[in-house]
Amino acid sequence: MKISIITITYNSAKSLPRTLESVLSQTYPDIEHVIVDGASTDGTKEIIEAYAKKHQNVRWKSEKDSGIYNALNKGIAMSTGDIIGFLHSDDVLYSPHSIEQIAAAFEDKRIDVVYGDLQYCHEGKIIRRWKSNDFHPYSLKYGWMPPHPTMYVRKEVYQQVGEYDEWFHISADYDMMLRIFQRGYHSQYIPEVLVRMETGGASNKNTKARLSKTQEDYIVLKKNHVGAGYLTVACKQLRKLRQFLRKS
Repeated sequence: MKISIITITYNSAKSLPRTLESVLSQTYPDIEHVIVDGASTDGTKEIIEAYAKKHQNVRWKSEKDSGIYNALNKGIAMSTGDIIGFLHSDDVLYSPHSIEQIAAAFEDKRIDVVYGDLQYCHEGKIIRRWKSNDFHPYSLKYGWMPPHPTMYVRKEVYQQVGEYDEWFHISADYDMMLRIFQRGYHSQYIPEVLVRMETGGASNKNTKARLSKTQEDYIVLKKNHVGAGYLTVACKQLRKLRQFLRKS
């Protein structure tokens, strides 16, 4: 069972080596690393090129894109694995056994989606832990969602539900998760931290970004006919507040 890990990059020369090293450290043997670079100008491309020359099962390209979700869609199209997940260029897999744990869950042929917990970090300090818990159909209307960087999906699921909606600038991952979980695909939650994520992403880098995220989340909910609009968005925000109390 091949697992494709997609990493999208843009001027990530400072953080990318740690991300690459975390993939190389994995104990699971059948990993394909797909890297989609947005025509970086800071040496990122050269790092990727050297990495691809030294290691097998690396597929990559470097060209301009129209945004994060356009790059994710390119990565999915390039992937040849049975299972697909994402590891962004400033994130790392939590332990050398993270992908092995995910692969073990997919040994059950009934499982379509696997996800776990996430640590948000800043300069090595844990800011919050996103503990997701098991999925229940009623959870979506109360703002539940798993951490997107921990979510691994069978490739045929993406073939069935379609690409990330590139109309969205911040919330296409939330839209994708609603599309997947509403269709009744079988999921399994791993109650372990799988990914460490650096703070400062597109959705939370400043007040304007957080406001845009709230507005897009509302549109996502309406598009997918889930929940009660801004009430569900508020529930989603309250879930984040609980995460700050769960740092370990």
